[in-house]
Amino acid sequence: MSKNTRLRRLVVGDTTWHWTVRQRSNVAYDHCHLKLSLYPDGPRGRRLVLLFSPAENRAVSNCYFDAGALVRLSDHTYLNLHEPGTVRRLLDAAAPNLDLHPTTRTIELDGWPYFDAITEPDAAPPEIEAPHQRSGPPLDPQEP
Repeated sequence: MSKNTRLRRLVVGDTTWHWTVRQRSNVAYDHCHLKLSLYPDGPRGRRLVLLFSPAENRAVSNCYFDAGALVRLSDHTYLNLHEPGTVRRLLDAAAPNLDLHPTTRTIELDGWPYFDAITEPDAAPPEIEAPHQRSGPPLDPQEP
């Protein structure tokens, strides 16, 4: 089975976004996670990262589900991070964080509140949270 970690494009209005999905698996399932990284076309340096880790009533793909799968176990709600429509809805829900933190290079957020926001029609958008900040040299889009 080959890895599906290619760089993809998503056009939203006048902006072209590039995105990747990475899976990190360790021996223990509790340490596995899926990371959706999005960054706008142009000069590199800003990136929005949604991190999905196993949690109570939450599962990420790791052998039992297809690659990129996220499942809320309580109601069997399923999303796949390799589907452009899913990525677009997550980007729409999480993108306001980029405007709130214009000097932060990488904004890394827990992705589960955005999963809930796009799958529950009556759910209010998640409160904007403080990002985990990363500094240093320009980011490599292929970074795991």
